[in-house]
Amino acid sequence: MIEAVKGTRDILPAEAGRWQFVEAQAREVFGRYGFREIRTPIFESTELFARGVGEGTDIVAKEMYTFLDRKGRSLTLRPENTAPVARAYLQHGMQRGSDLTRLYYIGPMFRYERPQKGRMRQFAQIGVEALGSEHPAVDAETLHMLAVFLDRLGLGRIELLLNSVGCENCRPAYRELLKAELMPFRDRLDADCQRRLETNPLRVFDCKVPEDQALIAQASPILDHLCADCRRHLDGVRGHLERLGVKYTMAPRLVRGLDYYRRTTFEVTLPTLGAQSALLGGGRYDGLVQELGGPPVPGFGFAVGEDRLVMSLPEERTGGEWSPDAVFVILGEEGVGASLEGAQRLREAGLSVVVEPFPDRSPKAQLRRANDLKAKTAILVGGSEVAGGTLTIKRLGDGLQKTVPAADVVATVREMLHV
Repeated sequence: MIEAVKGTRDILPAEAGRWQFVEAQAREVFGRYGFREIRTPIFESTELFARGVGEGTDIVAKEMYTFLDRKGRSLTLRPENTAPVARAYLQHGMQRGSDLTRLYYIGPMFRYERPQKGRMRQFAQIGVEALGSEHPAVDAETLHMLAVFLDRLGLGRIELLLNSVGCENCRPAYRELLKAELMPFRDRLDADCQRRLETNPLRVFDCKVPEDQALIAQASPILDHLCADCRRHLDGVRGHLERLGVKYTMAPRLVRGLDYYRRTTFEVTLPTLGAQSALLGGGRYDGLVQELGGPPVPGFGFAVGEDRLVMSLPEERTGGEWSPDAVFVILGEEGVGASLEGAQRLREAGLSVVVEPFPDRSPKAQLRRANDLKAKTAILVGGSEVAGGTLTIKRLGDGLQKTVPAADVVATVREMLHV
């Protein structure tokens, strides 16, 4: 038997309702704030991620699914979607106006990493990108939207962690300071942190090794070394968040794993997730569009792994259990055609109907199947119904049964459904 590839999984119908619930809430909430959906290709030129995400990041260095096509071009399954959205934004000339462009996406991403609960090699992300304004109000309003979305999901107590990672004016000096502070401890750090210290010192704050964290905690936080513009921007974000009633905690050593972030960075944690409590993150990426060959367009966004969101939902958040309005019980081969015609009438009227053509099965077995599907009504069609041009409709909740002309099936089923 062939099974799903390691790091991938099937989402079966019993679970799909929870995914549909999350996605429906995302579309409804994001739409209220003026965000519109964008769908980018699943694979892109490898150069897009090397330039946009950064060659020194773990994603580009270790985790991408990269392959050559038949013409020898290097392509990569998208490991994240901010760079593809920025590419689409440029390619289709969205930057030509002076407007703020708000976009959201829902779809699969791919990273080669160790599979674990809530983190697979193929995983779904929900994300938003707001392009065209560097005003701190954009950051704050998008974070407010995120808080509303998470509240709609009923996740319980979450915590918003906020920081700034500076900009091209103040970050280079801080990187050198950080490197100088940590170099004396270099040999005591693990191999990943030693590499990060050379290629991107801020990334050492991502370290998960407890012994290393104790050393790194002694380093100066970037908040103490922001330039005046970055300090003013951070103060603006905080002020607007407080005005909107969004609670947050300053996290002076919070960084993001991608090179394109500037100024605002944030993370949302959910204590019920345990040791791996980080639920999602994001921030401002004012240099990304320019890095891809466009003008200096500022941007702000976030992405959340849908797998972890669904896993974190309360048990009662099922998205609604599916059950058909009617199931046809076919009593003999002569009932098949009449059942298909009756089902067509009901579906055209907006009702959900199941027809399973097993006319040789007993009525008892077919009614048992209807109950298993939690159908609201069963419609019996046998030789006598076909001969008389009728259908027998049974309400499964209380056993009420009526035989009516086939033309009256829609009205009768609706009547039974609303009692």
